[in-house]
Amino acid sequence: MKNGKRVAIGARPPADPHADAWVRQGDGADIGKTDLYTARLTIDVTPALRARIKVEAFTRGITVADML
Repeated sequence: MKNGKRVAIGARPPADPHADAWVRQGDGADIGKTDLYTARLTIDVTPALRARIKVEAFTRGITVADML
């Protein structure tokens, strides 16, 4: 930017110690490693088996992902 027009950036505002403490505190819930690291599992199934799995999950009142 060589046209000489500059905008001054003001001083950084003072930090709020209560806000910083709140951010560092988190929600207090411990997250286990199993919740942090998930992996996708891909398998080949026939359309007939896929249909049977979906029907069984529906019959149980759960999703396919929860059932498997």
